[in-house]
Parts: sequence; structure tokens; C-alpha cells
Amino acid sequence: MSAPILQVESLAKRFGGIVATDNLSLAIEEGELHAIIGPNGAGKTTLIAQLAGQIAPDSGSIRFMGDDIGVLPMDRRARLGLARSFQITSLFLDLSVLDNVMLAVQAHAGHSFRFWRNARREPVLQERARGALERVGLLPRADLPASALSHGEHRLLELAMALAGNPRMLLLDEPMAGLAAEESARMVTMLRALKNEFTILLVEHDMEAVFALADRITVLVYGRVIASGAPQEIRANAQVRDAYLGEAEVVGAAHG
Repeated sequence: MSAPILQVESLAKRFGGIVATDNLSLAIEEGELHAIIGPNGAGKTTLIAQLAGQIAPDSGSIRFMGDDIGVLPMDRRARLGLARSFQITSLFLDLSVLDNVMLAVQAHAGHSFRFWRNARREPVLQERARGALERVGLLPRADLPASALSHGEHRLLELAMALAGNPRMLLLDEPMAGLAAEESARMVTMLRALKNEFTILLVEHDMEAVFALADRITVLVYGRVIASGAPQEIRANAQVRDAYLGEAEVVGAAHG
């Protein structure tokens, strides 16, 4: 078996007296969609932030494609192929949909924004940005200001921006957050297609989506892994049910 594309060993992070990540180890295999679930405050977003380089861990190691990336800044990790989306969208609402993705292409390439006016005329930037928009179904909206999009379309635009850098792995933080049922279904369809091309680490509260998409699931409680395995193993795990899946709405989704 080949080495995991992402290997986390003994990761720890404290914020004052709060333990956000507690000696956490995790291995993500290339080509899988691996979901991270757990109750609010479990440390899921803090984990994603450490993997992406937004937050530095107190101890432990992070290896991506065999290389130690623990000391690399966010932009270096992104250029290595580790792309992150955020729980709360971070878009330039006054710019066009296309311009938002072109900025992402330029950022992934490590270019400065100082010559943005000229860069907008660059055909390579345009081509890559339009390709990313087409993949998420937003190409017809390319010339609209980002502010004109719905919340669900904002999530898709953010996904296009992550795809614009030709990543090896996607770190997706709550892509279904705030979506209506129809928008959630659209996002699930999109992620199902993308999982055939990319390794994906998915943090998500929507259990119906998680169990529909995940190859493996890891459960966090208070920053600690309490279980990791195939979806059917997680459903059958008594400790997981007691800690998390016992919530009524989650049980219903898990059996849906």
C-alpha cells in the first residue's frame, strides 16, 4: 500500500486552558473522501486551519505527499497542492465572479496583485478561471458581480476558487453550511463528481451528506479522535453514538 497523501502525527493545539487538538493522529489515503465529524467545539475547524497553515500547532507533525509541511506558510502549502475552502465564505463581492477566480489562479501561482489591471487580460488566467467556473456550473454567471449570487452560489464560487489552483487535495470546511435543501443536493452532486478526481478532507455537520459521500469517517470529540473507519463502522460504534450520533436529528439522517 502506498503512503498516505496526508499524514498527521500527535498534533496538539491549546488556546489558553482549552485543548482544541489533543494528540491527534490521522492518515488520509490518496483518492478518498475522508469526512471529519463531531459536535460543536470538537476542534474540526481548528484541525483544518492547522493543515492549511493558518494556525501553527503547538506540537506534532504534518506530512503532505511525503514532505514535512508543518513550518510552511499557507501560500506555500497551497502551491504544493493543498487547497482550502472556509466555513464562512471570503469573497470579493464587488468584483465579478470571473475576477474572483482569476485572483485565486494568480494567488496559487504566487503572483503579485500589483499588476492586476493587466493580468485581467492574460489569456492563461482567463482560461483557467473559466474552466474552474464551468466545473461548478457557474460559467454562465461569470460576468456578474459576486454580490449578485445566492448563498449557495457563493459556496460554489469558493469551491471554484479552490479548484483554480489545480490542487492535489481539497480541505473543505462546512461546504453545506447555510444551504437550502435544493442547494445542498446540488453541492452533494458536485462533491460526488469531484471525489473521482481529488482527495478530499470534508468537515461537515450534514450527516446525510457525510454518509452519502464519505469513504471513511473520523469522529472528533474535544480535539481527540474517538473513532475512524468506514461509514458502516461509525454508525455501529457505541461510543460514537453516545458522544455524537445519539442526537435525534443526526440519527434520522444517518438512517436516511
